[in-house]
Amino acid sequence: MHRGMKRLVCVTLAVCLALPAPRAEAHPHVFVDVALSFEGDGQGNLTGVEVTWAYDDFFSLLILTDMGLDPDGDGVLTQAELDQLKGFDLVEWPEGFEGDLYIHYGETKIALDHPVPTDIALENGRIVATHVRSFGPVPGDGLRVDAYDPTYYVAHSLKGPIRLPDGCVYTIREPDPDAAQEEFREMLSELGAEVEYTGADVGNIFSESMTISCAAPS
Repeated sequence: MHRGMKRLVCVTLAVCLALPAPRAEAHPHVFVDVALSFEGDGQGNLTGVEVTWAYDDFFSLLILTDMGLDPDGDGVLTQAELDQLKGFDLVEWPEGFEGDLYIHYGETKIALDHPVPTDIALENGRIVATHVRSFGPVPGDGLRVDAYDPTYYVAHSLKGPIRLPDGCVYTIREPDPDAAQEEFREMLSELGAEVEYTGADVGNIFSESMTISCAAPS
């Protein structure tokens, strides 16, 4: 979710006033389950990824209310409403925003093309939005994938499903919550007691990290 969308939610619905400031501990306010489906070229390279974000039900309700969708609250959107909702989270991408998805091959960060929305749904009260991003081709073996919001306003979870071309597998490294919070507190202490925390880049401290392994093409 881009920072413009965060401002939209906070300003339009005034929820920021009800949110505690993350001083002693960092805690997100929006929760997103992430599914990834990678495309390959058949030669051991990956060339793009389909990203699905399933937003938590409270945030979904805020968005639907703000956009005037599902006024009867039955959890069913008309096709016209779905068309209006599609791509809602991709409209405004501030300069420098990378889409909360980071892919590295060794020390090299892979440049991802601007997202193209491909699908939208409302499932059990949750907005499920899908977009695709092209890149590469880059070798799949050893690729590292991180999904996180640098400000940790949004917590992304790689709950999947995760789909890869044949011959590729993945492993996910889970963060240590206690160690992450301690690192966060140490970062705040270095800023100084009178420095207000306003969204420093800390999301990577709390994020999962996925590593891809691919067998050499035969």
